[in-house]
Amino acid sequence: TMPKEPSILRQNILDTTAALLACGIDPKKCFLFRQSLVPEHAELAWILGCITNVPRLLRLPQWKMKCASQNNEGTVGLLTYPVLQAADILLYKSTRVPVGEDQVLHLELAQDIAQHFNKKYGEFFPMPKAILSEM
Repeated sequence: TMPKEPSILRQNILDTTAALLACGIDPKKCFLFRQSLVPEHAELAWILGCITNVPRLLRLPQWKMKCASQNNEGTVGLLTYPVLQAADILLYKSTRVPVGEDQVLHLELAQDIAQHFNKKYGEFFPMPKAILSEM
């Protein structure tokens, strides 16, 4: 949600990939890909954003905190980031999502969006449930 220098962004992508591989992710056993190269993430985020209520997004604590830290000049990207997170989850019809305690409300938003979509267009998205770690 914050502009980055292209060279720094490229290095961050490489660093993140290296960290995932160092943690034991085996690319022969799973898909490792750069989300920004999959246009369906942004496309579904747009569709879901068209059925998501703005007041619901404005009530999210992360929006309030980050907006305050930016002198109450939060961007549209910051406001709609939880919808993109919902698209990331729902695109793959995920049923279990590992989240930290600070992301539970965003997962609840994904559940609300899925319910709304399913009610309007028929059962399509399964209801994602949180996997909370002890850490």
